[in-house]
Amino acid sequence: MIVKLYLQRDESAISYTADKYGGRLLSLGRHITENVQTAEECVNDTYLQAWNSIPPNDPSTYFYPFLARITRHIALNRCEKENAKKRRGQYVDLAEELDECFASSDNTESVIDDMVLKESLNRFLVSIEEEKRNIFLRRYWFFDDISEISARFGYSESKVKSMLMRLRGKLREQLIKDGIEI
Repeated sequence: MIVKLYLQRDESAISYTADKYGGRLLSLGRHITENVQTAEECVNDTYLQAWNSIPPNDPSTYFYPFLARITRHIALNRCEKENAKKRRGQYVDLAEELDECFASSDNTESVIDDMVLKESLNRFLVSIEEEKRNIFLRRYWFFDDISEISARFGYSESKVKSMLMRLRGKLREQLIKDGIEI
């Protein structure tokens, strides 16, 4: 229904979007920026970008992921632009966790843009159990802390760390199997 309002260029689509998804998008933005005001600005920018993207896009079947992706990119770009050193430190830590799956951190950005990697990552995510996939995404997509993941899924922090380590190993195996240079 909300996407239909965007397609009809009805400005009420933005307020409906804010009511239904604003809290979740704000939480995502806060995880990335660690600043409520900056997160709010990112969410507002998300609404504008969604308005400008629909049409031609029609994300009717995946509207929240569509919005979350926009928010995530805006927040990451904002952090980089504002040189948020504290938060960038966490990005470095998370990148180092995943670097064991790639040839080098210098090569990671160019590889990520490659469609082969995208397909390989999708195959990996589909191949793992839903709960493990959710844990992996909470850590590497939503930037949740280990303690938050632990509380959300009812596991000890050491169990979550161990699970993530094994999942990174499986991801590495998938990338090798798909011929992506490690």
